Amino acid sequence: TFTRRDFLKFSTAGVLGMLMADLGLDKVHAGAPPLQQQGRTTWSSLTIYDNPSFSANEINLYGRDVVLPITETLIIEDEHPYNPIWYRIGDEGFAHSAYLQPVFTSYNLPVHDIPKNGVLAEVTIPYIPVRFGASYYQKQRVRYYYGTTHWVDQLIQNRDDGTYWYRIYDREISKHLYVPSYSLRIIPDAELAPISPEVPPEDKSIFVDLTSQRTVAYEGDTPVLTSVIASGWGNTATPTGEFSTYHKAPSVHMTDGAGDTANYDLPGVPWVSFFTGNGNAFHGTYWHNDFGDPRSHGCINMPDNHAKFIYLWSTPHVPPDKDYLHLPGEGTRVTIIYGKPEK
Repeated sequence: TFTRRDFLKFSTAGVLGMLMADLGLDKVHAGAPPLQQQGRTTWSSLTIYDNPSFSANEINLYGRDVVLPITETLIIEDEHPYNPIWYRIGDEGFAHSAYLQPVFTSYNLPVHDIPKNGVLAEVTIPYIPVRFGASYYQKQRVRYYYGTTHWVDQLIQNRDDGTYWYRIYDREISKHLYVPSYSLRIIPDAELAPISPEVPPEDKSIFVDLTSQRTVAYEGDTPVLTSVIASGWGNTATPTGEFSTYHKAPSVHMTDGAGDTANYDLPGVPWVSFFTGNGNAFHGTYWHNDFGDPRSHGCINMPDNHAKFIYLWSTPHVPPDKDYLHLPGEGTRVTIIYGKPEK
């Protein structure tokens, strides 16, 4: 039986295909059709090799936000200390996975019935420019990336060209922003229902081993999810001890608050389950694909589907019409330790 849990683990974002011209997607290589696996470069340089090895010949170099076809995933041992995943890039060559975000391109029809309190949506194309008004002539601010989630409060039609735009309120900058409606999938309430609600909350627990960079979710003594993670490092190491997931949000704009000089500024971080009052959380990750080694500012970076599982499986459950829930004293138990190194 293909369960709801299986769906969350393996489904791809977006269900409606609609071919539209898109500003900002002129760097898509090989003309990949909708729902063909692609990869977006997340760093300023991505090297293509003629074989899946760092010692192979370098045949190309791409900058950030280039979309490439991923035609095969390979596990190559002994090439990297913790991340053995490589991708075949069409007929061109091979790239290591660390800075290549797996994405799809799936367009969406506009949803006209937006609830008064807003609704959660996720980006289903590699990236989309965000504007200060509902028009392609409006100034761009940033880009939203595949898998990011955002709280939509209105659908607007541009009277001049007929295009539809979703309005999003960004609390971090206290401004409304706008994106073309085809780039976002409105997430139905049923998809935000809790996972395993029949399991008593006290039987659920999350164990994090910072040495092995693994997170395991348990129902009693049975593991129901194992995830390779990227925890905090250096002066922003993930704290150890006993915690709980007592406040949660489906979308958070994470930043160090330094404005234009911020070390990180990440709108739309998806599926956030906080376990401290200092902002430490389990959450999805779109700025790298390099799990297995500490590299965060204290949070537990996870693949999006694993973060979504933790968010929906753990307590408390956030109702679909809420963008944040804070219940001190509640939440699924979280244990974080440094385990013994493997021999």
